[in-house]
Amino acid sequence: MLINCDAKALEWVCALYLSQDKTGMKEYIDGEDIHTNNQRSFALPTRLNAKTYLFRLIFGGSAYSYAHDPDFTDVSVSEKYWQEVIDKTYRKYEGLGTWHNNLMREVVNTGRLLMPTGRVYTFKKEQGKDFPRTQILNYPVQGLGADLMSIARVSLYRRMREANLKSLLVCTVHDSILVDSPKDEVRKICELMFAVFKDIPLNFKRLFGVEFNLPLRCEVSIGQNWGEMNEVKEELLNAN
Repeated sequence: MLINCDAKALEWVCALYLSQDKTGMKEYIDGEDIHTNNQRSFALPTRLNAKTYLFRLIFGGSAYSYAHDPDFTDVSVSEKYWQEVIDKTYRKYEGLGTWHNNLMREVVNTGRLLMPTGRVYTFKKEQGKDFPRTQILNYPVQGLGADLMSIARVSLYRRMREANLKSLLVCTVHDSILVDSPKDEVRKICELMFAVFKDIPLNFKRLFGVEFNLPLRCEVSIGQNWGEMNEVKEELLNAN
């Protein structure tokens, strides 16, 4: 059986942690549907528009890019319209906007970014060009996401070995972990996957000496192949 574990809203969680945006953190901790909230708040046509828009903003989406992107031109081709949406978003998630500005200021002043994990990113300004804003906003989030998934992967592998399981850790792709498991180990692997994500903040503190003050959540699904995957609910798993 294939067992796939997906981190939920990984980029958004990383952006919230790094920015410590109070509004976004409360929404996430309370389990609110942020994309439906933002669809209404920013008057976007669909929840998918709101979701795609927010994740692109994390990485430096601009009014120009939204107005010329085929994924958004059916909403509006007006840069003024999209700048108003961006302004509304930064007013709601004030900490995110402040963090974005601080990242740019730090790179302009020092040419580098230092992450809570100790990871350092360096940037060079090409002649006649500004510092690469999309890269500066992107690297911290993607890098932290990779660190969190590495913690989850190694933790899961160690627990599988300690339990003497025959299941195989096949691969990870961005925010997913895939395991090939005999049927009699499926339940155990699912339990371990949920446990691993709950323990990420504790392991983050052990590794890097800093608090990770947000919970990590995941979705687990199983099936004979990719076309037959079904989600496993943790509460049902615990009830049986």
